[in-house]
Amino acid sequence: MNEAVKTLDGWYSIHDFRIIDWLNWREASSTTREQALEEFKSFLADLDITKKMGEGDQILYSIVGQKADFVLFLLRPTLEELNAIEMRFNKLAISNYLLPAYSYVSVVELSNYLATHLAGDEDPYENKIIQSKLYPELPAKKHFCFYPMNKKREGNDNWYMLPLKDRQSLISDHGKIGRSYAGKVQQIITGSIGFDDYEWGVTLFSDDALEFKYIVTEMRFDESSARYAEFGPFFIGNLLQATDLTDYFSL
Repeated sequence: MNEAVKTLDGWYSIHDFRIIDWLNWREASSTTREQALEEFKSFLADLDITKKMGEGDQILYSIVGQKADFVLFLLRPTLEELNAIEMRFNKLAISNYLLPAYSYVSVVELSNYLATHLAGDEDPYENKIIQSKLYPELPAKKHFCFYPMNKKREGNDNWYMLPLKDRQSLISDHGKIGRSYAGKVQQIITGSIGFDDYEWGVTLFSDDALEFKYIVTEMRFDESSARYAEFGPFFIGNLLQATDLTDYFSL
C-alpha cells in the first residue's frame, strides 16, 4: 500500500455563498429592510468578538458574476461552532431574502513534511509560523478568489499511486511558485477529503486581482497541476465591510 501523507489540522472552515432575492427584498417595506440589515450587522459584530478573542475569524466578500452575490468565509475551532453560526445566520430576518448558492466545508491543513521542515525537532503545534498557518488571521485584502480542487486518479495520472517521495518533490516545486508571490498573494489551503465534494479548497487574497490570474496560470504549467490537478468552480470578489452593507443592499 502506498504511504498516505499526514497533515496537521487547524481551524474548521466554511465558505457560505448566498444570492440576494432582489424581487422579495424590493417588496419588503423600508422599515423591514432597515431592521433586517441592523440585525445582520449585529450578528457580524458578535462574530467579531470571537475574532478579537483569537478563537476564529471571518470575512465578507461580494462576488462578481452570477454564481453568488456574497460569501461569508468562517473559521472556527470546531464543526459544532460553524454549524451554530450557520443556523443563527439562517434564522436572521435577512435570510428570508437570501438564497443558498454554494457552500464548502473543510479544515485548514498543513502537510506533515512541510511542518517538519518548518519546525524541525520542535513540537509543530508550538511553532509560531505553523500556528499562524493553522489558525490564520484572514487578511482584509481588496480581492478574494476561491476554488476547490482534486488530484487525479486516472490511469497513469493517478496522484495517489505515486510514491510519497515523488509527491513530496512535486509539491515542493509547486510550493516554490506560491512562495514567489509572497507579498502579492496570501493563500489558505483547506483540506476537504471526507468533508466535501473536492479534496482541497484554495482561498487567495490580494490587493491586485490580476495576481490571481498570474499565479494560477503559472501553477498550471507546473507538473503537479498540469498532470494531476482537477479544478472546480472559481469565485472571485471584492472586500465587503460591514459598514458597506447598507449601500450594498440599497435599492
